[in-house]
Amino acid sequence: MRREATIQAVALLGALLSLSVSSLGAQNPYANLPQQTAGLQQKAKPAANLSDEQYGDLYMVRKEYDKAIESYAHVIKVRQSAHESEAKIAILWDKMGICYQQKMDYGHAREAYRKAIRLDRTFAQPWNNLGTTYYLDGKPKKSIKFYRRAIKVNPESASYHLNLGTAYFARKKYERATREYRTAIQLDPDVLTRNAAGRGTTVETRYASAKFYFYLAKIFASAGNPDKAVRYLERAMEEGFNNRKRILQDPDIQKISKDPAFVELMKNPPVAITN
Repeated sequence: MRREATIQAVALLGALLSLSVSSLGAQNPYANLPQQTAGLQQKAKPAANLSDEQYGDLYMVRKEYDKAIESYAHVIKVRQSAHESEAKIAILWDKMGICYQQKMDYGHAREAYRKAIRLDRTFAQPWNNLGTTYYLDGKPKKSIKFYRRAIKVNPESASYHLNLGTAYFARKKYERATREYRTAIQLDPDVLTRNAAGRGTTVETRYASAKFYFYLAKIFASAGNPDKAVRYLERAMEEGFNNRKRILQDPDIQKISKDPAFVELMKNPPVAITN
């Protein structure tokens, strides 16, 4: 549980990725707050009896990133002086990196993530988060090695596989992307429709690509989930995917060919499709 200092993120494939903190740790960051502050109202005063690290978490959720960075920096100095566990200090560097990344200060974010890694190389999240900084900088090829390292440390994280798939898709390596998305969905069937708390930076692509949505439809069809397959196929059509022959002949799509929703979609597509 000590490794679950988490952010959730939404990535725009090949474009901007906006980050929003929704989980700071395996435990709910609001769990120890008085009831009146659990909603994190912007004008509410910080709760009393919180540790400096908890104040940092509270400031991060409130998007007061400079204050959060200051709190984490103070805790790091205190814990270093007390010779506390390097793993615990690594978590603080990772949180600090998240704050810098929210500020779009990728240089300092990377520096913080690398410090976390040096302290605990078995901590998967900063490897993953480091990869997102390069993806955000338009360097998906460079991000891949960091996602792979995160997966090597924690192969059970759907988020990390999703990130790697996103990077592969941006590199037009569609088969590799499909494989990673399929793994992500097997680990967490809802990973594309919600943020998976406690698993690091989750990326959900919003790339306006008909091909992207068609591949998602294939993945869900092959996974035996016709509802989501039809949903993404419809989105692919809306984005301009109009090759009826390719849809009907695709071996994955054929697995849902008798599903009533699929039959109806092919009879009444949202846009005209070619034969």
